[in-house]
Amino acid sequence: MASSEEPGEKKISQIFDEGMKIFEDVSKTSEATNSSTVQVKVKKAMRLFEEATELVSMAGIFSSNESIEEVATNNIRYFLLPALLGTLSLKLCVEDRFNVVETAEIYFRDFLRRCKSYAIVDVGIPEPKENSSESTESVQQSHAADLAAMSRQRNSKLQRYREQKQLESELEDIKRSLSSMSIVDEEVERKYYLTLIKNFAIQAVDELHSIEMEKPLLEYMAKVRKDEHFTSAGDKVKKGKFPPPKPLQPFIITKNEVQKKVFGAGYPSLPVMTVQEFYEKRVKDGDWPDPSKQKPASLLEMAAMGDPNRVSEEEDAEKEMRMERDDPKLLKDARDWDEYKDDHRKGWGNRMNRS
Repeated sequence: MASSEEPGEKKISQIFDEGMKIFEDVSKTSEATNSSTVQVKVKKAMRLFEEATELVSMAGIFSSNESIEEVATNNIRYFLLPALLGTLSLKLCVEDRFNVVETAEIYFRDFLRRCKSYAIVDVGIPEPKENSSESTESVQQSHAADLAAMSRQRNSKLQRYREQKQLESELEDIKRSLSSMSIVDEEVERKYYLTLIKNFAIQAVDELHSIEMEKPLLEYMAKVRKDEHFTSAGDKVKKGKFPPPKPLQPFIITKNEVQKKVFGAGYPSLPVMTVQEFYEKRVKDGDWPDPSKQKPASLLEMAAMGDPNRVSEEEDAEKEMRMERDDPKLLKDARDWDEYKDDHRKGWGNRMNRS
């Protein structure tokens, strides 16, 4: 397990805290989820949590043979990453809703399995249905036939609701204690994060039940739309007018092959990579330089590092990264430039004394 003092941990905590602040804003907002403002926040928070997940995995903060007592207090919060990503995924407003719920399901199951392996919670993880493509009518009939199972599910849901209310009350008490402390007590902070994880675990179970009910409805609706618009939609896709959107594809990066086997089991369609595999993939895709093909820089090459073209490329890359992160200064400069162009049209300069 990586210590909280290792290089890079501070960066992970900063990324996590930034994402958590946006997550709380989205959770408390009264604005419609499908509004552009909320959707931008949801996507930004997901990018931050995905980046934090990669860094946590690369730092080897968690190990499959540890108990929760061995995890540093500062690192306990990172158990929440898959739960936060799953919750945010369900808030995405995209055309392919089925892909969204499948992505959220992967995150929630991974979160609950990790929590159970560390003995943080002892909850039953709902089993996925073997045949999720059955019709809505057959699903309803199967539910009606098993009244005893429905009664058990109802009692379990009521029990989870009472536990969640109790945990929320405890969280409020711990928050008040933390805010009144001049120096944060480690035991109190540890209790806060463990209570928060337990609360998210209850929510994750409820979300998995909801997903299991929603998936057959989404499949049925997709089938109806496909039957109604097969010809027109097919022509549009063939002509290239409406290219299919890129589906969500979550992935879990693990520290080594042992963890890959432990945490990768159960998701054959989920690309699980070790840190080495992740590095090799980035090199293969051309995102990172291949050290085997690099030569030591000569004096002339070192002098060329100050070449204006190279600087320009670096500035363009930095500008693109700032645009992706919605940099406020960059947005303001763009608006100012648009206003300037409105007031100074092309050709309105020196007209050589012509009226």
